[in-house]
Amino acid sequence: MADTETTLIQRAQKGDHDAFAALVDEHQRYVYNLALRVVKDENEALDLAQETFVRAWTALPNFKGQSQFRTWLYRIVTNLCYNRLPNLRRSLNDLGDDVLENIPETDSGFDNPAREFESNETRSYLQQAIEALDENYRLLITLRYQNELSYEEISSTLNLPLGTVKTGIFRAKAQLRNALANLEDSWITA
Repeated sequence: MADTETTLIQRAQKGDHDAFAALVDEHQRYVYNLALRVVKDENEALDLAQETFVRAWTALPNFKGQSQFRTWLYRIVTNLCYNRLPNLRRSLNDLGDDVLENIPETDSGFDNPAREFESNETRSYLQQAIEALDENYRLLITLRYQNELSYEEISSTLNLPLGTVKTGIFRAKAQLRNALANLEDSWITA
C-alpha cells in the first residue's frame, strides 16, 4: 500500500470525508468496471459501485490493512454482485481445484499500419469474446487483466482456493484463444 493511500485510509477511518473522497476517486473506475463486467448493465453497475462505497465507508473502521485496500473494495463489490447474481458463486465453486500452468503472453508490436489495423480488429474481437464468456470466467479475467490483481489477490477477494482461480483463468484464456483462432481462420478463408 502506498504511503499516501495508507494516510488517506487512516484519516478516513477517523471520519475525514475528504480523505475518503480521495480514496473513492482513486478506485471508483475499477469498482464500476468490475461491476459492469459482471452484471452487464450500466445502471446496475452504477448502483453496485455506489453501494460498494457506502458499505466501505461504514465498514472502514474495521479495515485492518491485512490486505490491500483495493482488494478489500473488490471483495465488497464482488459480494454485492453475488447477491444480485446468485448463480455466480456456485459456478465459481464448481470450477474445481486443478492447478494448471500459465499460458505465456504474446508480444504484439506495431510494425506497419496494416498490422496495427489487424491488431485493433483483434482487440475489438477479443473484447467481444470476453463479453461472451460465462459470468464466472468474465469476472476472473476482469480481476486479473483489467484490475491487475494477482492470483492470490483474486483468491482472497473471491474467497476461493488459489487452484480454483488458476484453473478458471486458464479455462477462460483457452476459450479466448479458441475465439481468436476462429477469427484468424475467418481471415484466412476470406
